[in-house]
Amino acid sequence: MKKILFVITSNDQLGTTGHNTGFWIEEFAAPYYNLKDAGFELTLASPKGGQPPIDPNSETEDAQTEATQRFDKDQEAKKLLSQTHQLSDVDAADFDAVFYPGGHGVLWDLVEDKDSIKLIESFNADKKPIAFVCHAPAVLKHPKKSDGKALVEGKKVTGFTNQEEAAVQLTEVVPFLLENMLVKNGGIYTKIKDWQPFAVEDGNLITGQNPASSEKVADLLAQQLKA
Repeated sequence: MKKILFVITSNDQLGTTGHNTGFWIEEFAAPYYNLKDAGFELTLASPKGGQPPIDPNSETEDAQTEATQRFDKDQEAKKLLSQTHQLSDVDAADFDAVFYPGGHGVLWDLVEDKDSIKLIESFNADKKPIAFVCHAPAVLKHPKKSDGKALVEGKKVTGFTNQEEAAVQLTEVVPFLLENMLVKNGGIYTKIKDWQPFAVEDGNLITGQNPASSEKVADLLAQQLKA
């Protein structure tokens, strides 16, 4: 059975606004069930370990999906989520792939987290699938390839767009705009209409544009692992 590591933010603060953030529950739940139902073994980790914070905006009624509704009734999944491993204790060699759900939380902890950077570089060096959705591609800001160049340089990528960030009125709050960062790092950035499902695959790198793209990212990850 192939093993997938989920890496989730521990940050619950939306910059200096005083508002709470965290990970987007749909971006966890949809891939979690997609991959679990496909027979993969899943392990959850976060920088601080334990229960990662769920973005309260992802728990509103209009943000619910079939996957989040399933999670609401799934005590086993909730228990697993409450006991995430501490990221510093995780060894990339124990897993066949890594997946990062998004949510604004990642912008303030996982982007700069040395364990996360090292982990992504290790998976990439071994040509194992690395997958990110929505704001999660932000964690690709610092990882490098073996030649010292940015990991995303020359790679087809996507992620939460500048326009989508403006739509949620957080352009001035986030530490950087994800779309701009990927372009600056040499990524071949593409996108489609706001809020529509869209995922890009380039070798072992898989990225999704927004919450609606989480299922597509999980599908591509499963296909790579089954190939």
